[in-house]
Amino acid sequence: MAGEVVVDALPYIDQGYDEPGVREAALAMVEEETRRYRPTKNYLEHLPPLNLSAFETEIMRSEFERMQQRQPMDVLSMKRYELPPPPAGKMTDIAAWTECVENSMAQLEHQATRICNLELMVEYGCEAWKSYLEVLVQLVTQSQKQLQSMRKMIQEINWQRKNMQTQGGEKLRQLEAQWVGLVSKNYEIEQACVQLEKEVGKLKATDKK
Repeated sequence: MAGEVVVDALPYIDQGYDEPGVREAALAMVEEETRRYRPTKNYLEHLPPLNLSAFETEIMRSEFERMQQRQPMDVLSMKRYELPPPPAGKMTDIAAWTECVENSMAQLEHQATRICNLELMVEYGCEAWKSYLEVLVQLVTQSQKQLQSMRKMIQEINWQRKNMQTQGGEKLRQLEAQWVGLVSKNYEIEQACVQLEKEVGKLKATDKK
């Protein structure tokens, strides 16, 4: 029958696993089956091809190429934070000075934004971190409950298997004892029949005389 599983081992009641040569024989059987097994179809053909670059960005690809070519990483550029004066030849150029002033204003606004972010972090960072920790603790507690439930389920399944195999083993022992008794009784009956045939033969021989 398709999909039928024939159970031919009861590990909770079977004996003899620790005897010399049993482990080697089992490993030899596994090795032999592995050597004879030849897959005949791709069991992953129903799945789409694996796209290894689905989550790669342009920056990641360029960085992977840099690492593959063993090139050093570019140092952090501080040029955008510099406030250079106009070149020596443009010290009297109003446009050059205007560009420098705009650059300094942009730098000042950037630093003001950083200060604002730091102030916000000081005011709300601790509370945000506490809220995150509360969520994290809830997730850990939920995961621990799921783990305990799974372990309990596994334990119950193992107990059911052990109980079923123990009951099955007891029934097998009873049937084996019954079989041995019936075989012994049949042997005794056969011996009695042979003895009776001998006695009948002797009686027939005596009657003929």
